[in-house]
Amino acid sequence: MAKTIRIGTRDSELALWQAHTVQKQLENLGYTTSLVPVKSTGDIVLDKPLYELGITGIFTKTLDVAMINNDIDIAVHSMKDVPTALPSGIVEAAILERANVRDILLHKGIQFLKGNGTIATGSLRRQAQWLHRYPNHKVVDLRGNVNTRMQKLTDSDWNGAIFAAAGLERINLLPKEYIDLDWMIPAPAQGAMLVVAKEKDSYCREALSNLNHKDTEICVHIEREFLRELEGGCTAPIGALATIKDDQIDFTGVLFSIDGKTKIEVTKTSTVADRKGFGTMCAQEVLTGGGIELMREIKKELK
Repeated sequence: MAKTIRIGTRDSELALWQAHTVQKQLENLGYTTSLVPVKSTGDIVLDKPLYELGITGIFTKTLDVAMINNDIDIAVHSMKDVPTALPSGIVEAAILERANVRDILLHKGIQFLKGNGTIATGSLRRQAQWLHRYPNHKVVDLRGNVNTRMQKLTDSDWNGAIFAAAGLERINLLPKEYIDLDWMIPAPAQGAMLVVAKEKDSYCREALSNLNHKDTEICVHIEREFLRELEGGCTAPIGALATIKDDQIDFTGVLFSIDGKTKIEVTKTSTVADRKGFGTMCAQEVLTGGGIELMREIKKELK
């Protein structure tokens, strides 16, 4: 039986852009939809049973609760923000074709790169990789949605700030002057959009299956498998990138110390047919190469 698919989204400009993209694709297929912006307040009281469902993502929790409460049917996320374990009863329904995976630097002139400077980012992964390359620089915390972070950079005396290229491109905020950080390994699933649905909702799951991009799905699953095996959430400095060309998968994964001084990297290839367990195998190589001790140190620092 046909129904209106209620699309849940955070209410930031980027989140709404992503939700509108999914809405347009569904409506082009003949489905009826409505958008349900959900304010991510951070102060919603969750009772014990909901916590036991495994709701851990700071950016996804509010939408998970709305779905469990039947206020929405599906939810659209930046996949890099989604915990590797979804709440009970909620499943991946579509992974859209990936956009630009790179991090970029917005700056006020690049002279500082040869000396001292201050860079802003709320990501430990970006911080660690920046300090690894520029150990004399200072990194300060930067949080908020894309628009807020760009304004904070303008209003500050910082030399620059690091952003995901895809986010700025999607809402037409990419300035003329920026540096493509092609040496920085992105977050697992960076540039990919995930749509989740209730496991028992066959109508929405079937509708969303039309939006799924198989190559993107293969790559981000390998990256998230790597992340899960290293036991990293949003906090550990972990980067991963898988790409497919013809039938070959190229993978690079990194684990850094928070100060950027220690770097453990793995680079491997696989075929699409042999990809099962590939991300786990890459993570195991990092763990046996010093990653177990490094993860222990990171957890101590973050307590």
